[in-house]
Amino acid sequence: MEPRRETNKTCGVICLKYLLFIFNILFWLAGGAVLAVGVWTLVEKSDYISLLNSSVYSASAYVLIAAGLIVVATGVIGCCATLKEMKSLLIVYLILLLCIFLLEIIAGVLAYIQYKECFPFCYQLNEELRQNLKVTMQQKYHQPGEESVTHAVDKLQQEFKCCGSNHSSDWTESVWIQAADHARLVPDSCCKTPSELCGQRDHPSNIYKVEGGCIMKLEHFILSQLYILGAVGIGIAFLQLVGMMFTCCLYRSLKEDTY
Repeated sequence: MEPRRETNKTCGVICLKYLLFIFNILFWLAGGAVLAVGVWTLVEKSDYISLLNSSVYSASAYVLIAAGLIVVATGVIGCCATLKEMKSLLIVYLILLLCIFLLEIIAGVLAYIQYKECFPFCYQLNEELRQNLKVTMQQKYHQPGEESVTHAVDKLQQEFKCCGSNHSSDWTESVWIQAADHARLVPDSCCKTPSELCGQRDHPSNIYKVEGGCIMKLEHFILSQLYILGAVGIGIAFLQLVGMMFTCCLYRSLKEDTY
C-alpha cells in the first residue's frame, strides 16, 4: 500500500506544478500587457501629454511600466520555482505575490482617499490644466526653439481630430496667428484634410470643431489608460490569490514528500 501512497503524492505534486505553471503563464502575460500599455503610452503619447505641464498624467505611464516589470519578473521566478521544485524559491515567490497584493490594496485605498479629498477641487484642477494647454498652444506654437511643442500640437490635433485647447477660436489669440502674414486662422493640422494653407478657412466643413476641444479628447484618453490599469490590476489581484493558494499547496506537498 505504501507505493500507491507515494504515487498519489507524486500525482498531486505534478498536478499542482501544472496548475501553478499555467497560473504563472497567465500572470506573466498580464504583466506583459501592463508593460506594453505603459511603453506604448510613453513612446507614442508622451509628446502631447507633456503639453499639459503636469507630471500627474505622465506618471501613470511610469506606474504601468514599473508594475509590468515587477509582475513579469515575479512570473519568471514563479516558473523557475515551480519547474525546479525549489522550496526556498517558492517561499520567495509567495512573499513577492503577497507584497504585490498588499501594494495593490494600499494603492487602491490611497487613490480612493485622494479622490475623496480632491473632489471639491477637481473642477479647479481640470480648469488649471485646460488653461495650461491653452497658453502653451497660443504662446509656443511655431515659436523659435519650440519645435517639439509645434510637433506635439500638430500630432494632437490630427490624431484626436480636434482644434484648439477648448475650441478652434482659441487660435485667434495665438502669437503665431497674430504675427504671421500667412492669413491662416488656424494651423493646417486643424484641417480634416491637411494641406498647405488649408488653415485659411475655419469653416466646420474644413476644420475640426469639437465641443470641448483637444483637452477633452486628451482627458478621455488619459482616463482610458487609468481604466485599463484598474481593470488589469483587479485581474492580477484575483490571479494572485489563486497563485498564493497553489503555491502554498505545492510547498506543503513538497515538504511532505521529503519525509
